[in-house]
Amino acid sequence: MSNIKLFENKKVRSEWNEKKQQWFFSIIDVVEVLTGSPRPRKYWNALKTKLLEEGYEELSQNLGQLKMQSSDGKSYLTDVANAKTLLRIIQSIPSPKAEPFKRWLAQVGSDRLDEIENPELATQRTRELYKLKGYPDDWIEKRMRSIAIREELTDEWKNRGVKEQIEYAILTAEISKATFGLTPSEYKKVKGTKKPEPARPHE
Repeated sequence: MSNIKLFENKKVRSEWNEKKQQWFFSIIDVVEVLTGSPRPRKYWNALKTKLLEEGYEELSQNLGQLKMQSSDGKSYLTDVANAKTLLRIIQSIPSPKAEPFKRWLAQVGSDRLDEIENPELATQRTRELYKLKGYPDDWIEKRMRSIAIREELTDEWKNRGVKEQIEYAILTAEISKATFGLTPSEYKKVKGTKKPEPARPHE
């Protein structure tokens, strides 16, 4: 989401969910930033009703509620959403500030369709993303090879009748155990996991 600024300098409350490994954002805060409404909660309630009436039936199950600290210093339950659901909500907000996101989403959709037609474009995009993150060329090459090998391996498993996700997980764990002496989950415990920075679309 380069060059797109949604939150500017205004605070959008967020909370990391360790179990789901996702950030959840306060929808009311985002609505306030995008619309400038003096009553963002009322605006969100009306928008939520509109989305449900338009057929976005998954909205209710994709929303959550968390206690977050308000400007008065007290904590209140507020509707929250992960990044994917938040972007869907933003699509329905008629605000000039939301337009960059709508254009970005349209471009992403177009790019993914192009990649379905020409899979090499997806590989090229992955390389470019790693370069933007500052990874050296030799690391990128090794990473791309490992991805290709992984795809070939999972394709072979699929051809041999492996269908369930748990079966893939078991096979992956067995390969990791044989190679490194640790399963992926054991490796994470040894290495230790750090909470990532919120994937806010602001830069």
